[in-house]
Amino acid sequence: MSGFTQPEELKSVKRDFLCIADLSLDEINALFASAKRHKAMRSKGCMKQTLAGRSLAMIFEKPSTRTRVGFEVAMAQLGGHAINLSPADTQLGRDESIPDTARILAAYCDCILIRTFAHQRAVELARYSKVPVINGLTDLLHPCQVLSDLFTIRENLGKLKGLKVAYVGDGNNMANSWIIGASRTGVELVVACPEGYAPDSQVLALGHKASGAKIRVIRDPAKAVRDAHVIYTDVWVSMGQEKEAKARKKALAPYQVNRELVKKAPPEVLIMHCLPAHRGDEITDEVADGPNSIIFPQAENRLHVQKAILEWLMGVR
Repeated sequence: MSGFTQPEELKSVKRDFLCIADLSLDEINALFASAKRHKAMRSKGCMKQTLAGRSLAMIFEKPSTRTRVGFEVAMAQLGGHAINLSPADTQLGRDESIPDTARILAAYCDCILIRTFAHQRAVELARYSKVPVINGLTDLLHPCQVLSDLFTIRENLGKLKGLKVAYVGDGNNMANSWIIGASRTGVELVVACPEGYAPDSQVLALGHKASGAKIRVIRDPAKAVRDAHVIYTDVWVSMGQEKEAKARKKALAPYQVNRELVKKAPPEVLIMHCLPAHRGDEITDEVADGPNSIIFPQAENRLHVQKAILEWLMGVR
């Protein structure tokens, strides 16, 4: 997955997490086992200070709730320290280059997280940083979210391979990440989206090349949710798309996850949303707060999976 993942020449030096394709299936399973342990330890109040003395620099060029709070709390609970950096707080806001920023932050900190617009900014940061870099979201991918989503599904249903996930709505960075996550784990993925709102063509092509991958893009949301184990949705208007809001809402209105659509799925289908939710647009209150929804346990699991990611990248096994 050249261009999306960790630069090839760095893999023998350090590990980054820019894309789920950076992980083998064995590594994904190991991260899930670690997340499960962290969740159990937190419930018992016996968290270990495995990252004592370590620092995480967090660059946020886009707003964040779950990513920022999840990583900041994760570092604190593991005994480390997180530093939040907005463009106004750093020289990036005054046109300092990504390579220079990477070199400086790597000299001070043990790991760097970036949440930005163009995916290549994350790739470039990883190329010039001597410490691990985490993709906290780009316009192309959101790997921390989907890795946590996969953990949540396995936690609820006991497996991943062979399950069907229906992703309904905009083929955005979440849909792209789901394509890669599904191709890695054997999940059958059906993306239902209107014409002009399909996932990235390069990501889709690479997903189709994965051995045994079952990934389809269709137009009919009712057909997508048939026999689905999970219905997943995301916002119709992402950050930076505000000027397109009216056109997007019109095109995506038939893809709302509402009671009528959910009735077309099996009675036990799980409802997931990466949040924030624009209730009344992509999902209705009765579905988001209904008995099939696991949206808030899904959000909580970000904390546990992100702890696992941090430990893995910083060499704690």
